[in-house]
Amino acid sequence: MDTPTVVYLVRHGECEGNADNRLRGRVDFPLNETGRLQAKAVAKALCCERLEYVYSSPLKRALETAEFIAAPHGLSVISREGFNNMRLGVWENRKKDELEKEFPEMWKLWLTNPESLNIEGAETSDNVQARAFAALNGIVNSHRGARIAVVSHRGVLKPLIAAALGIAKPYMWRIHLDNASCSCLTYTQERGYTLIKSNSVEHLRGISFVREFN
Repeated sequence: MDTPTVVYLVRHGECEGNADNRLRGRVDFPLNETGRLQAKAVAKALCCERLEYVYSSPLKRALETAEFIAAPHGLSVISREGFNNMRLGVWENRKKDELEKEFPEMWKLWLTNPESLNIEGAETSDNVQARAFAALNGIVNSHRGARIAVVSHRGVLKPLIAAALGIAKPYMWRIHLDNASCSCLTYTQERGYTLIKSNSVEHLRGISFVREFN
């Protein structure tokens, strides 16, 4: 069996969009104070993992988290559009309680089967999954046997994990990822992807944070 490629999947630290209970999409929120504490904590948790590459979504909240992770390893962050957040069209940057009142039937679908939801101007979850999985496969094929961190968003990492493990739709709410959580996949040619760790947040002890379930 070939040496496994190890991929740490990190959700970015908290931003004001999280704290304000908004759907963020492509709005380019930077980390807030809590998010920076979280990013430092996840960086400390990964500092002994001998990372060789750090990839990120191009949005600030992910790039800033990735920079904290990359620094102890002397690495530069590589931005990949494939890991960018899902476009949410007319729902972007809207508060969730407002959306629930304005679009009750669509919001119910968001809470149960968002993969089938069509929001005006939004990207489909199928497209997000396809581009994110293509980006993951690309870096794994380029860096066989390496240890890699990928920093992205819950709306990207959930479809990505589902694709890697062959989880059928609806998968979005079967996977939970907190801000600054760390999950881990390994890849070998013989076995493909294996989930080693999911939503690890032990490093966030003592840091209060928003836990989102919608």
